[in-house]
Amino acid sequence: MSRVDLAPTGARRPAINPWVVAAAVVIPTFMEVLDTTIANVALRYIAGGLSASEVDSEWVLTSYLAANATILPISGWLAARLGRRNYFLLSIAVFTLASGLCGLATSLEQIILFRVLQGLAGGGLQPSSQGILLDAFTAEKQGAAQTIFGVAALLAPVLGPTLGGYLTVNYNWRWIFYINLPVGVLALVFCSLVVDDPDYLKEGRAELRRRPVPFDAIGLGLLVLIMSCWEILLSKGQQWDWYNDPFGRVQTLFILFVLGLGGLIARELRIANPVVDFRPLAERNFAACCLIVFCAYGVLYGASTTLPALLQGLFGYDAFVSGLVMSPSGIFSILTMLVVGVLLRRGTDARRLIAAGLLVMAAANYWMARMNLEISPPQVIWPRVLLICGLSMVFAPLNVAAFKYTPTHLRGAAVGLLALLRNEGGSVGTSMAQTLVTRREQLHTARVGEFLDPLNPYVHAYAEEGRAFFLRQTGDPAAAAEMTWETLANLRAQQAASLAYFDVFWLFAVLAVGLVALVPLMKRSVVEAGEHIGAE
Repeated sequence: MSRVDLAPTGARRPAINPWVVAAAVVIPTFMEVLDTTIANVALRYIAGGLSASEVDSEWVLTSYLAANATILPISGWLAARLGRRNYFLLSIAVFTLASGLCGLATSLEQIILFRVLQGLAGGGLQPSSQGILLDAFTAEKQGAAQTIFGVAALLAPVLGPTLGGYLTVNYNWRWIFYINLPVGVLALVFCSLVVDDPDYLKEGRAELRRRPVPFDAIGLGLLVLIMSCWEILLSKGQQWDWYNDPFGRVQTLFILFVLGLGGLIARELRIANPVVDFRPLAERNFAACCLIVFCAYGVLYGASTTLPALLQGLFGYDAFVSGLVMSPSGIFSILTMLVVGVLLRRGTDARRLIAAGLLVMAAANYWMARMNLEISPPQVIWPRVLLICGLSMVFAPLNVAAFKYTPTHLRGAAVGLLALLRNEGGSVGTSMAQTLVTRREQLHTARVGEFLDPLNPYVHAYAEEGRAFFLRQTGDPAAAAEMTWETLANLRAQQAASLAYFDVFWLFAVLAVGLVALVPLMKRSVVEAGEHIGAE
């Protein structure tokens, strides 16, 4: 049975105040997570500026996500061999440089190349910063540490669309990349001064130098294959009509993904030096937390892309205004995480907070599913606030529960896996939402139009009033009749689209409720004074 154990004898806390370390590492984390959403609203502007089609401009997102997902699982391996501090600083430097190159790009091919470089560098920032926080704070302050990390991981994707829309509309799309330059330089200088590796990492790195192990090139190749196939599937699946793709692209990618994943798992579990270490998943708390964080971020990103699409498509908001409607939730997320941090320090079981947060997320999605086309902006703001507050209640407790029983020597691999599933959950949620909107809109268009025929007395009355109205405007009977039926068709399309959007929120509400069933399977997760989060 797993048990709480003391830290390794060689481990020590850094001499620098942990709150100073936290302030330093949160800056690059916020910058990297922000870049996962800031470019979403600027795709059509990027396509226009680089003389490319809007469909092709989606590779700006896909290339970043694929590169980011590839590096996340091996971030622990790279940190162990390069030194976590060195790897962290290198990631900040390369990410900042790649951001500047993205802003200078003169063709779509160039920006895709630089986004790949940016994604490879950015993949090391989240797990490294989270690992640094875990080592910088004592066990009884782990809730506070995860609250700090949660501020960056939750607030950045909320503010990304708003900031991206503002910069794109008022300046130029290139500024969504240029804005990283001063932030990256500040983060690099700050972190180089305050971040250091604990003794147990230095000893592990010295041991690797004395007894080097062969590099798992086959494992890395399989990882690149499966993550590339996965991200392309999620990004292009709906455009290619999923498994009805006449050219077989989706089918081929799915087969390669399944074969690659099976081969990767079989290989990594048999060798002594895996590039992706799956051993943390043997601990049931960590495995349950991985599934919850995957689905919870799917709900967050799916709802976060569906809501602005609803506002822009049916309410006529532009990218900046729809972002403003969503932004107030960021303030409430910080307040919620502060309260959660206090509760964790006072010994509240993390499982209770996780279950409560999931139920709040379900209630928020149910609230949005009950909306209609007559709502005003405040009626959109509050369910969005409730959704982000729910995820804020989940985030820090989830990280505490995930790492409480994870052995210290597996923590690097565990952090990388959790960060990967957090990001991939967002990708799956976004893809799922887009697919559902498209498919359900087709269904609702057919259902809403079932009784829209001239024999329906209500349709007949609408047609008579419409013809009379447009006849007064145009004086042309034929044009008046055509405009009446066109108006009715537009109303049908609008209602069908709104029902499709609301169906997405229904699905996410059900998913959030279903996740609560995983919480009783987890072990008690209370942070107690004087203990280190680890297990043998």
